[in-house]
Amino acid sequence: MIRFLLRGILRDKQRSLLPVVIVIIGVMLTVFLFCWLRGILNDSIELNARFNAGHVKIMTAAYAKNVDQIPNDLALIGVDTLLTKLKKEFPDMKWGQRIHFGGLIDAPDSKGETRAQGPAVGFGIDMLSGDHSEIERFNLEKSLRRGRLPVHSREILMSEEFSRKLKVNPGDTVTLIGSTMNGSMAMSNYTVSGTIVFGTGPMDQGSVIVDLKDVRNALDMDNAAGEIVGYLKDNYYDEEKIGQVVARFNRLFPVSNDEYAPVIITLRQQNSLGDMIDEIKGIGAFAVFIFVLSMSLVLWNAGLLGGLRRYPEFGIRLAIGEDYSHIYKTMIYESILIGLIGSFIGTSIGLLISLYMQKHGLDLSSMLKNATILMPAVFHTQITSAAFFIGFIPGLLSTVIGTMLSGIGIYKRKTAQLFKELEA
Repeated sequence: MIRFLLRGILRDKQRSLLPVVIVIIGVMLTVFLFCWLRGILNDSIELNARFNAGHVKIMTAAYAKNVDQIPNDLALIGVDTLLTKLKKEFPDMKWGQRIHFGGLIDAPDSKGETRAQGPAVGFGIDMLSGDHSEIERFNLEKSLRRGRLPVHSREILMSEEFSRKLKVNPGDTVTLIGSTMNGSMAMSNYTVSGTIVFGTGPMDQGSVIVDLKDVRNALDMDNAAGEIVGYLKDNYYDEEKIGQVVARFNRLFPVSNDEYAPVIITLRQQNSLGDMIDEIKGIGAFAVFIFVLSMSLVLWNAGLLGGLRRYPEFGIRLAIGEDYSHIYKTMIYESILIGLIGSFIGTSIGLLISLYMQKHGLDLSSMLKNATILMPAVFHTQITSAAFFIGFIPGLLSTVIGTMLSGIGIYKRKTAQLFKELEA
């Protein structure tokens, strides 16, 4: 029977073309939207994880309570010993030390007097030890616009927009004015080695990156760090694995009343990222539901039109003795075949579009210039295993539901009326 119905669908284009085209369009949009939302979620998580949150972050209990103020006076001390223990106990994680700091960047003129000043948010990361992990996480090599990356101590990277605002070029000297870990004033001179574009508004407006060792010397933070960030080795945030890491860490470092004791927080617990992840997942599920509903309504109308055109066919089939239920079942079988054909083609097209967008992305930097949260300037799609079958849900359900609703009219046909229609 399936072969018979398939031949009928392929031969009678007027009966199958419109429903197949509708399913193709709907499934294509469903697959693309699913991949688009997954891409936004993944890009946002990756951006926040690389620049700020990590997959997990270790700080002192007091630092964690005031993290928005960057309280380096509450930073971790003895981090070399702590880091050695972390690497031993968590071999599946990659760890990095960071110091966040705020300050004022002073750009002098040729006479050494202040020409321009601007507030800056600074990152102290490991760039000169030979370990390029942090350089890769911050994507510094690809983000470089002018100059080069630091290769000597007392060299600094500035965001391109910030350097333009202060009229500073690679090779110029700037002064960082801030406060030490102990609260006294700190002033350090640095040579601008290069400028970079982070690709996100808040960081491009006024950020600088300095080698971790130079920051420690400037802020009197010997063997100290504001935070230690941890990443799964495959660089993908997995809540189940992270939960295991947190549980093991809490067993090694039980909660105490010591405000300088190390505590661990996950990516979900920072910057409302947990709410954002849940919201985007909810939006994706709601979008699929809307497509199922809308496509069902459209295909219901298409089924009604097709049913009206096929009334003579139904009449002949009823007149020769075929019962109502058999006709109704064959219509449903036809809708399943149409749904499979349309879903397969629509999924293929949606995946091809998503593959292109995954590679090239869509630049929305002009719309995010004034953004106050970390959001990627270029949005990409992300193709996951679910993308290969997510389109079949609305593709099959909508065609079957639409046919079931429109096919009810078959049971309302009267045999006597059918013979009158055939005579006419």
